[in-house]
Amino acid sequence: MDTNDTYQEELTVAEVSTLWTSYQNDTMMICGLRHFLTHVTDEEIRSILEQYLAISKEHQKKITDIFNAENYPIPLGFTEQDVNLDAPRLFSDRIYLDLMLNVANFSMAIYGLASSQVERDDIIQFYTEAVDETQRMYKITKDTAKTKSLYIRYPQIPKPKQIDFVTDDSFLTGFFGEKRPLLGVEITALVLNIRRNALGQALVAGFAQVAQSKEVRKYFERGRDIATKQLEVFTSILNEEYISDGARILTSEVTNSTTAPFSDKLMMFLVTTLIASGMGQYGTSMSVSPRHDLGVHYARLMAEIGKYANKGANILIDNAWMEQPPIAADRKKLAK
Repeated sequence: MDTNDTYQEELTVAEVSTLWTSYQNDTMMICGLRHFLTHVTDEEIRSILEQYLAISKEHQKKITDIFNAENYPIPLGFTEQDVNLDAPRLFSDRIYLDLMLNVANFSMAIYGLASSQVERDDIIQFYTEAVDETQRMYKITKDTAKTKSLYIRYPQIPKPKQIDFVTDDSFLTGFFGEKRPLLGVEITALVLNIRRNALGQALVAGFAQVAQSKEVRKYFERGRDIATKQLEVFTSILNEEYISDGARILTSEVTNSTTAPFSDKLMMFLVTTLIASGMGQYGTSMSVSPRHDLGVHYARLMAEIGKYANKGANILIDNAWMEQPPIAADRKKLAK
């Protein structure tokens, strides 16, 4: 018998960790999309939500099959207990579309990183296909937002007349003396962070209305205030140079419902996931922003949301909502 036909490499730490995290995210998406689909009225947006739901369900099935083949415990993730399909609409179709744009943007980065870390052929194929699916859905979602005039383009800057070189270290300054104008890459980062905060502000504002736990409700209220403040910081930097911020405040797209469509556990998980993504984006933004004052802003705001994220993790742990991720053996404990 040819052992090469039957032998399957065991999952590496990178593979089991990425698959486990994907399972959590996909089951959360399934719950959210099922509720969105009970209320969406725009047929084009409905079609997009249905496609995202089909992809998430297929991912869940594939990961389940892989774990079953490895005799690896299937994570709990999120189930029917975490969604109330009878709850009234909390967000408008516009927010559904914006959220899917952000989910696709986030997923492309996560799947791309995962595909570079995994090694087994079937796992590589899974994440390669996931990247392709997500890129396709991102284009469809963005095109739909454009046709409905719901997508605001990034601002424009003048075309240069010739190439030039930096000859003065004032290129880096931002506190004393005259600041140079913002670079295109700095503007892009600022606009992206404004958009993400505008969506986050609307989401946590809605969650604050419906959370069942008083502690969770206060947590979301604090998140709403942080998003509002950080929005103002980024917007003011662009306003100083008369540059459009490329975003709209979305809190008006939140209904007045006070009935929870999702469990506190699911809402907390979503918010902490968005925070983690936001911290990563701030780090990237800092790395492409040479002007010193921008770096200081990003470092300060990252510390603020890092502290907020830590509070969220404590709430998840205190309520036994944080499922244990794959973890190394405790050799010291085993030795005893």
